[in-house]
Amino acid sequence: MYNTRIARITGTVSIPCVLLGLLCFAASLTPSLIPRGPMAQGILGGLVMAIGYLIGHIVGLLWRAADLPRLPRRAERGLTQVIAIVLAGVFLWVLGSSLRWQNDIRTKMGMEEADALQLATILVIALATFTLAFALGRLVAALFRLIRSWFYRIMPPRRANVLGVVTVVLILFLGTRDGIIDRLVTGLDESYEAAQELFDKAPPPPAAPHMTGSAASLVDWASIGKPGRDFISSGPTAEDISAFTGQPARDPIRVYVGRANAESPEARAELALAELIRQDAFARDVLIMTSPTGTGWMDPGSHDPVEYMHGGNIATVAVQYSYLQSPLALILETRTGLEQATALQDAVHGYWKTLPADARPRLYAHGLSLGAWSSMHATNMFRLLNDPIDGAFWAGPPFPSTFWNYVQNRRNPGTPWVLPEIGDGSLVRYASHTADASEAAAEWGEMRIVFLQYSSDPVVFYDPRSLWRAPPWMRDPPAADMTEHFIFMPVVTQFQLALDIALSFGAPPGHGHAYYARDYIGPWLQVTAPRDWSPEDTARLIAHCNTGFQQGCANARR
Repeated sequence: MYNTRIARITGTVSIPCVLLGLLCFAASLTPSLIPRGPMAQGILGGLVMAIGYLIGHIVGLLWRAADLPRLPRRAERGLTQVIAIVLAGVFLWVLGSSLRWQNDIRTKMGMEEADALQLATILVIALATFTLAFALGRLVAALFRLIRSWFYRIMPPRRANVLGVVTVVLILFLGTRDGIIDRLVTGLDESYEAAQELFDKAPPPPAAPHMTGSAASLVDWASIGKPGRDFISSGPTAEDISAFTGQPARDPIRVYVGRANAESPEARAELALAELIRQDAFARDVLIMTSPTGTGWMDPGSHDPVEYMHGGNIATVAVQYSYLQSPLALILETRTGLEQATALQDAVHGYWKTLPADARPRLYAHGLSLGAWSSMHATNMFRLLNDPIDGAFWAGPPFPSTFWNYVQNRRNPGTPWVLPEIGDGSLVRYASHTADASEAAAEWGEMRIVFLQYSSDPVVFYDPRSLWRAPPWMRDPPAADMTEHFIFMPVVTQFQLALDIALSFGAPPGHGHAYYARDYIGPWLQVTAPRDWSPEDTARLIAHCNTGFQQGCANARR
């Protein structure tokens, strides 16, 4: 009788599955790395509620398929009521604490506290998200039943069930990967190419013949793309640097090759090398091989400071590999970035190592975010062992980065996951918004590697294994901009961190994935060791940065 009444109200909806979904929804209100607004929280809550419902449904199907024993109806009814009461208590506790948890993170990031949780908004958005996900699930189930019915005509039921599941999985996988996603990548690349005003709307090229994109340059100005043109035409001039240091300075060399400048990664890399040679970049003191972010953007907060440090006697080279935002490029165009960074380092390092050791620049690898990943991939052990580069500085390395994971997992026991110590610090050091990589047990060796990573950056600290276990940093004492109220729940924590990645780009500077100009200064100082540079110079450069580095240093260089 109990199940009959429930069926009249809910149809095929399972009450135990709904309870599991509500538990996941309650868990989604717990804090993670980035504070969430009502819209983001509602979508997250509705999605994990649907996932919880699906997990419960799958467990039920497997239980029945295995013909495992079931509770008597009366006991099942009582157990469901007890679980519902406990869940109601958990739900009320989470609701009472959620605003305090979110404001704790907001305060530590210097954000204004929220006045209210806006529960009504969260519930409406969560219900809409759950309904949409539930409907999509029903469509997939209907597709399975249709395919299974076809198989019933030619094979036994058990085999038809298995092949029906396999067929649906293949249809969904191939339809999204080889159909929808491929068209999405192509369409996004085309739209970004148009949005970058690659050809028709390019501003006038630089007049100075020594600059990339000028009439004398080997690189076509219009085809470079807007991110590259912005990089080339901005940044400090010799006059700016001299005014800051009080010493004679040179115009820094900036070489940038756009994706549209050549057909293949190798051709673009060779073009970049030829332009470096044309500008006599190998006669400078420092040469930096940089991988841009997914869109091709070069962070002025990273490149301007190091040019000041070296009096402009420096060259930087970069090659674009995508038009997509970094999160999309990370998922959809992984190989493109890795191949382009490898081609660039092969070309530049291959030429550099043919020069006399006492007549060539110090050579460094650099990258931010997805650029850090591709740069690390290109900086392989063979390059480090055979006439090695002088060092590397990687900011915001994405969590899949192989080299970063290798180093992280060799941290000294007892040091925190978000700011570890590696050996005696003579080869690898870490920096954050609270550390500048200057402290270590030993002095630097011949090669210097620094990682800059914010403790609240989910692009760095997302962990795929959080599907079933707590990430390492969640088991450590919280860092300065992390909450002490982390609560791990399988599946839900992973979706929280995935949403954090999307939100991290809009975090306040110095938190999340919003890397701040002043935090690049310490790592660049440690990695490149500029000559005749004092602590007072560092303080003045930080002060200059705090007054608006990216605006104040972005002077026209045409």
